Amino acid sequence: MGQRIYLLVGTNKGLFVYSSNLERSNWTLNGPYLSGWEVYSVLGDSRDGSNRIYAGTSHAAYGATIRISADLGQSWQQVETGPSYSEQSGFSLNRIWQLAAGLASDSQTLYAGVEESGLFISRDQGRTWRELDGLTKHPTRPGWYPGAGGMCLHTILIDPNNAKRIWVAMSAVGVFRSDDGGETWKTCNEGLSRVPTGMPFPEVGYCVHKMVLDPQNPAILYMQEHGGVFQSNNAGDSWFPIEEGLTLRGEDAPFGFPIAVSPTGDLFLLPLESSEQRSMRDGKLLVYGKLVNDESWAPIGDVLPEEQRHVSVLRDAMSVDTLDPYGLYFGTTSGEVYLSLNRGSSWERLPGQFSRILTVKPWIVEE
Repeated sequence: MGQRIYLLVGTNKGLFVYSSNLERSNWTLNGPYLSGWEVYSVLGDSRDGSNRIYAGTSHAAYGATIRISADLGQSWQQVETGPSYSEQSGFSLNRIWQLAAGLASDSQTLYAGVEESGLFISRDQGRTWRELDGLTKHPTRPGWYPGAGGMCLHTILIDPNNAKRIWVAMSAVGVFRSDDGGETWKTCNEGLSRVPTGMPFPEVGYCVHKMVLDPQNPAILYMQEHGGVFQSNNAGDSWFPIEEGLTLRGEDAPFGFPIAVSPTGDLFLLPLESSEQRSMRDGKLLVYGKLVNDESWAPIGDVLPEEQRHVSVLRDAMSVDTLDPYGLYFGTTSGEVYLSLNRGSSWERLPGQFSRILTVKPWIVEE
């Protein structure tokens, strides 16, 4: 018995699976699986000793579904009783934007974040799902407003010390926190930059792009938002900007989509030119880092210094594994996957060229 690492790459034309030993020096690529389906979310789950892959798929003709594979992608079963809204709700379910596991001690529990924004829970390893309708029935719901990519619940975070404390982030609604397992919710947007929607309810209307939880202290969260980069030290009750080193052009707030945190607390993101020009600044595929104990962000690795790359990296397409040293991964809208094993200082491109990459998730498996 030993361990192996898998890298799950969801695209708008199916799922691809890389695998390697723990040295991560040679990678094998398999796929496409679920060919022709958009894979906006993917989760590798080994909590009960078995190895399952969950994929949130969508199709223009067939809608949104959850698929499960128990053999590393070779075969798939569609969940028949998946997330769904009642006709009375008035909501449509267009995509599964995020799949998240419960705590390691609870191998039965999974969460799904969907568009139009809502949160669903499964207590039987994904076979059946129930809406946590305390969120969709929140008093501010009439003031929820979609971002350019739709009104999507794209981030689900669970306190590793308290399974009842859950955060979600929605575009362009904001951050909500539950302290009772998802039955009731409070808004957590104080200090953020509100989108001028013209809608009521000033406590919502915040276009969060991605949010991560500090690995050492679950009261600390970090966020890439439409209006900048933010941190909370009080579980989301309030936020303050952490943008030193990112604002390169006068007063323009740094704009981008993903933010990732390592097991040691290093932070990474990829700033884009602007909201209007959603590609790399000056065509440089440049990763910025704020390493643990640093006061400011700094460019730490030009991925391809000899060529221009006018691409983007989407909100769920950057992630970090849990090995030592950790691996930092991202996939681009032009279908390339990159890996760094030295905190972003240097990069290698993994084999293969895909369509638009939507999500990148590492997964450590016992074999």
